[in-house]
Amino acid sequence: MNSTPRTLNRILIGILGFKLLAVGILLMLLATVPAVGTWWQSWSRGVWNVANQMFESTRFPGRSESWLWIVLALVLVVLIGLMVAWVAQQGKGRTDLLLAAEDPGGVPGDIRIGSGVAEQALRNALAERPDLAGATVATYEVRGQPALKIRLHPRPGVPPQVLAADTSALVAALEAVVGQRTPVLVYIAAGARARFSRAERVR
Repeated sequence: MNSTPRTLNRILIGILGFKLLAVGILLMLLATVPAVGTWWQSWSRGVWNVANQMFESTRFPGRSESWLWIVLALVLVVLIGLMVAWVAQQGKGRTDLLLAAEDPGGVPGDIRIGSGVAEQALRNALAERPDLAGATVATYEVRGQPALKIRLHPRPGVPPQVLAADTSALVAALEAVVGQRTPVLVYIAAGARARFSRAERVR
């Protein structure tokens, strides 16, 4: 529900995975195949000579430094900026406002209800259920409208349709109190937390 660039993340992870796989295969071949080691030595020597020639031919007049170092520094700065922008895009979309409307009464004003009201109310209602190992509630902005994401961790053997129906009833009661219909995504997860958590709740 958030604006995390999932497609871009998968592409970057795929590229990184292929690179790590290629490096691993190369290291394994260098350690086990003598012919690959000989090829690597000749290839790396040629690359080193080309790099030296590039730096030698791009020196500042009368100085021993090459202006390629400045280009490399600028490229690194741009790369760092792109990485910071990419990290900043992760997990965006959360909102702290559930309802914003004009007061229809005689006194002009606005009605604003924070998302924490709905999140805390639903969490407290779900925390009393012995068939849940845990529950999280978050509010996101989807197409300019607030929406709730409810993540449930049921215990083994709990029918998911029962949890979905009961959660829908809680959301309907919340909507009746707030006076606004809110899109809701109910995510029922099954994992180690649900399998290994104990049934007792410490109060």
